[in-house]
Amino acid sequence: MIEMRLAEIAAVTGGRLHRASGEELVTAVEFDSRAVGPGGLFLALPGERVDGHDFAAAAVAAGAAGVLAGREVDAPAVIVPPAEQAAGTYLAEFDPAGAGAAVLAALARLARHVVDTLGDLTVVGVTGSSGKTSTKDLLAAVLGPLGPTVAPPGSFNNELGHPWTVLRADAATRHLVLELSARGAGHITALSAIAPPRIGVVLNVGRAHLGEFGSQEAVARAKGELVEALPAAARGGVAVLNADDPAVAAMAGRTTARVVTVGQAPEAAVRAEDVTLDGGRPRFRLVTPVGEAAVALQLVGAHHVGNALAAAAVGLELGATPAEVAAALSASRPVSRWRMEVTERRDGVTVVNDAYNANPESMRAALQALVAIGAGPPGGSGRRTWAVLGRMAELGEQAAAAHVEVAAAAAELGVDRLVAVDHTEYGSAAEHVGDVDAAVELLRAELRPGDVVLVKASRAVGLDRIAADLLHPRDDSSTELVSR
Repeated sequence: MIEMRLAEIAAVTGGRLHRASGEELVTAVEFDSRAVGPGGLFLALPGERVDGHDFAAAAVAAGAAGVLAGREVDAPAVIVPPAEQAAGTYLAEFDPAGAGAAVLAALARLARHVVDTLGDLTVVGVTGSSGKTSTKDLLAAVLGPLGPTVAPPGSFNNELGHPWTVLRADAATRHLVLELSARGAGHITALSAIAPPRIGVVLNVGRAHLGEFGSQEAVARAKGELVEALPAAARGGVAVLNADDPAVAAMAGRTTARVVTVGQAPEAAVRAEDVTLDGGRPRFRLVTPVGEAAVALQLVGAHHVGNALAAAAVGLELGATPAEVAAALSASRPVSRWRMEVTERRDGVTVVNDAYNANPESMRAALQALVAIGAGPPGGSGRRTWAVLGRMAELGEQAAAAHVEVAAAAAELGVDRLVAVDHTEYGSAAEHVGDVDAAVELLRAELRPGDVVLVKASRAVGLDRIAADLLHPRDDSSTELVSR
């Protein structure tokens, strides 16, 4: 973050100083009081269980320079007024009572001030129904060699994580990579106003959050807000669009930015040819208007080809050569947790932890990756595959049909064992267990050396606990890990 005095933060956010001289120096922003250190600005946000305002004094005692708060606290602070401008917008959803919305609105103004102050900064925005976080990680790997790059750790892509990530940029930063998520219309527009992107990447339009959007057409309208926010081509705006997804390709008509298409379609400007899988890891020939190069991804799953192509297109736009892009992509390893984390135990069992989130499209992609890992090298005998799945959330009226569809995909792909955890909508094709403990008990009893186990569900289901138990049981040394 660029250094700012508390008085300057008050002026930028429209707040007032409270128990502070204004000379306090702020060098970082944190929303977790446990992470605050010297020079930190603690964001006092109300949550479901606790209110950050109650931890203001503790944050300052830990070294924080001050607090950004929606009401008076027992600590040096900037008190921001109720966020009238947030009424009727997505910020009001965070805290209808006002304090949370007020702090978030102030945080957004502070982040925009930083972006406007850092003139030599290229903002790259990424959205899509799935793959945002993996693509963000690949973008950071490709852009890092071109100059200091800031990208969010994990899925920091909403009204809190987005501006918090922006504030990690400083005078040395050349590339700011941001994820943009949406729970409804206007959300991506609002996030784009905080840090206006010059390059926008749209990966796909799937069925994630159908319960909130109502239809894929509405999802497409929301995701397309990113390309509408880009500057015109004459001002350097670039829209990177997935040519393999018709709903994304159609967004070319919604932007004045220059369009660069990516995909495996022959007409894609940046495309993958000769795609193969090696133990589930994609290899392909990167074909671009300025040359070709071989890519061997360390990530598991054919769906990462599209993510890699999007990162490649941005890297090429910002000055990398095809060879440099290919080298960065090939060297990149999984960064964000619980997204196709592949770990092999010493007994030969492979655990694929993809439990961060789930929708019908990402489920199919994960099942395809499971089968690819299970197939092994050409000429091998193959390995037994397990899909341990939980509920896919936020699908609305289409939830039942979507779960049946995933079960059918598992059967079509030849998954050997389908286990549904605490969810009956996968139908009779699945073995049903009541909870995480029951799933662990089943797996411990029936896993054989060489088996491959995929664990996947929406984050709230908590299936990551199954993967954790399989990899780090308290009472079985035979599962010692040999690789990650």
